[in-house]
Amino acid sequence: MRDDRLQVAAKAATTRSAVLVPTAAPDSLAWMRPDLRVRLLPFTAAVLVAWLVGHPAWLGLGPGLLPAQLAFGLPGAVVFFAAACAAQRALTPRRGSLKVPASPADAGLQAAYYLLNAPVEEAFFRGLVQGGLGAATVPALGLAVGAVLYVLYHRLGGWAWADVLATSLVGVPVALGFWLLPGPPSLLGVSLVHFGATCGFLGPGPWLLRRLHLLERSP
Repeated sequence: MRDDRLQVAAKAATTRSAVLVPTAAPDSLAWMRPDLRVRLLPFTAAVLVAWLVGHPAWLGLGPGLLPAQLAFGLPGAVVFFAAACAAQRALTPRRGSLKVPASPADAGLQAAYYLLNAPVEEAFFRGLVQGGLGAATVPALGLAVGAVLYVLYHRLGGWAWADVLATSLVGVPVALGFWLLPGPPSLLGVSLVHFGATCGFLGPGPWLLRRLHLLERSP
């Protein structure tokens, strides 16, 4: 394993471009199954318990003010998809390698999983942590703690620090959006933005960058 990493790093240093590792749908399913069990299901259970205890509005499970949520979420998903693609292109040569879907089928499968992942993560970090702590203290404290925890928890998945810090580029704006959008708190808009950003950074975004030959040379 260590020798493989050294070879990847040496090749990347020589070519000044990243080593692109193709993935197929079975590869993605292999990490999705344990990820669903270990991460998404416990997040969902924690949010569900909070909802069953008191149906708190601060959890954000309602649609909120729908026009405002869609006006923030739909364009935001597109903007953050593009921004995440750009961030991935900048970080990949420095990291030395990147997993890229080898087919539209795998890119679509990953997009479907991120469509589930986005609202679950938002319900936990924005609804439960930010909303709950903000309701118990002051909104600014809930925002700060929720955003910091969201960024740092990616390190638990073995992400490089540069990738972890890149998550703040979406973590902070969605935290502000959850707090400041008019109407009752809602996870709708921030979940759409989160989905777009994740698809830009992982799965569909790298697949598109590869198709456009934008990962074959350093920015």
